[in-house]
Amino acid sequence: MHPIHLFLGRFVAVDGATSDQEAGSGAEPPRETTGVLQSPVLEHSEWSCLRLVYQITGSGSLEVLKRTNGESFDKPLWSSQEPSDSWVISSMDLQNSTEPYRVVIEGKPGPTAGSSVATFEIHISPGYCLECDFEESHLCGYSNQWNANVNWYVGGGGVQLLLNNIPNDHTYNNKTGHFMYVDSVYAETFKEVAKLVTPMTTVPMSGCLSFQYQRSEERGNLFSVFTRDRLGQYQELWRAGQENQDDWGETVGEWIPVQLDLKAPYSIQVVFEVVFNSQRGGRVALDDISFSPDFCSTDTEPTFDPSTANCDFESGFCHYIQDEILGSSWRRVSVKPNIFRNGDHTTGAGSFLLAHSRLGPRSGYVSRLVGPTLPGNMKYCLRFYFSLRGFNQTDQALAVYLLQQQSGGKEKIWTQGEKSRGIWIAADVTFQTSQPAKVVFVSTCRSFWDCGSVALDDISLSFGDCSLSSPLPGHCDFEAGLCGYIQDKLSDAGDWEWRRGNTPTSYTGPRGDHTTGLGYYLYMEASPMLPSQNVRLLSRPLRGTRGPQCLRFFYHMYGSGTGQLRVHIHKDGEDGLLWQRSGEQSIAWLRAQVEYQCDRQHQIVFEATRGSSVRSDIAIDDIILEGGPCPGKQMITFENTTRS
Repeated sequence: MHPIHLFLGRFVAVDGATSDQEAGSGAEPPRETTGVLQSPVLEHSEWSCLRLVYQITGSGSLEVLKRTNGESFDKPLWSSQEPSDSWVISSMDLQNSTEPYRVVIEGKPGPTAGSSVATFEIHISPGYCLECDFEESHLCGYSNQWNANVNWYVGGGGVQLLLNNIPNDHTYNNKTGHFMYVDSVYAETFKEVAKLVTPMTTVPMSGCLSFQYQRSEERGNLFSVFTRDRLGQYQELWRAGQENQDDWGETVGEWIPVQLDLKAPYSIQVVFEVVFNSQRGGRVALDDISFSPDFCSTDTEPTFDPSTANCDFESGFCHYIQDEILGSSWRRVSVKPNIFRNGDHTTGAGSFLLAHSRLGPRSGYVSRLVGPTLPGNMKYCLRFYFSLRGFNQTDQALAVYLLQQQSGGKEKIWTQGEKSRGIWIAADVTFQTSQPAKVVFVSTCRSFWDCGSVALDDISLSFGDCSLSSPLPGHCDFEAGLCGYIQDKLSDAGDWEWRRGNTPTSYTGPRGDHTTGLGYYLYMEASPMLPSQNVRLLSRPLRGTRGPQCLRFFYHMYGSGTGQLRVHIHKDGEDGLLWQRSGEQSIAWLRAQVEYQCDRQHQIVFEATRGSSVRSDIAIDDIILEGGPCPGKQMITFENTTRS
């Protein structure tokens, strides 16, 4: 692959509202302005790095997306809303792909006067964004974390450094090549720290990180390499150790190679840190940072797949086992859709686990469910859904522990804090373990009168911090709004309403949303409407594709007077029916999925129709639209037809 370099002359900018637009009472609010740049078709069979030089002035946003044929939604690669006083370099990895694609850059200036978003240079080159030989002026997007006294500087280029004993760079082995260095000569306090920081990784990656370094004869410094995640938490990878110091006196002026195994399943930066204890702490130089997808050592364990700990209990216990030392166990049960008892969380009609003391032979019990072994030195996000009934002491109803494999220690990482009111509630737990460990779900009952039932479903595990998770393209859970869906103001009698908790009318509507149990959903409030009136929700325009598309969503149709819910595909001014249900279905959220194909621009329409009475509330949540077939579904085709 040849490098692609786009230098935009001066720069390309999109400006926001002007002061004239904002002035005066009664003036129309300025419409949102979006500037779009689209690359030529790219075919990258090898990993590559995109670097973007940009500036956001005032307020606004800049987003880089990947657009692939056959996908209705673009994949976000990177975004920023941070204003700056100067040009900023951002880097993002482009994974090797067999499918051609385009890079799309969207800039949206804020509404305030003087706001703008500008791009100055776009550069796509082979290799990883972590790699750098420091020969280019952009320094591969590396940044020095400013310190008043000690900092990383660019060395070489034929410029003689003060008290410099480093004759040549490593890349070219001459005095014109470049490298990075830090010197203690300006250190004024004890433990002066200099940090050189790589760009933030944007995709999961693991392999071998290599670099070259030199140290001067002085030993008053500590040279270390860390990873730093988006929350600013550090983890040490390597430290220049005592075992090599005997060689330094003989190898002054020579570059020392280092190789480190790096596992970065979530976004991290690599930090090269030097700590000086005085002005005589010496110097450290760094050059030729490279990365390989193969681990440095053949003994390194392969990257763990956290999805092995996922389980929806539809086909059994997955990789979870029962610990029946005290004679009580979790039972796998299912509930068919009905208007009295909630079903599972996965589909509303599937299986989940239940620990229920009142059916047992003992007055008390402890039920333990033990997960698979998780590797140490990694941060995890655990999500699961639980539902409680009849517990008086909820702190013992359900707890999650981390069982250390080597030491046998046990650490409580989560406990139930609020009553679930018989609905499914999501729990997110971020934890980190220094050694291999297992997650254990424990339900404890001390006496018959204090206990009820504990339900557990949809356990999932991923790398990283739960607070940093972001929605995928085509996914909408309505937690932050309508996700680009719009109300149909022309052909319906009302609006879908955004709500959390119960609906106002009794004996109809959900008691909580499907996503977390405590979040938001959309619903049709039947009270102000007449029978047969409807509300319509439209997706944003979707690109046509030649392949199948799978639409999944959850719906809630509970109430004696429930009407009808339909899903249409809207194109060329007409609706085509994809899916429908009529009448009361269940007190639980039920999953629906439909597969379709449409080769031209279209919209998805959710249409709810009021039934015979006010007990006719209809709700939807967790809409997912993805490319590819739905398992076990027949495809509905809407092809482009032309008239002769």
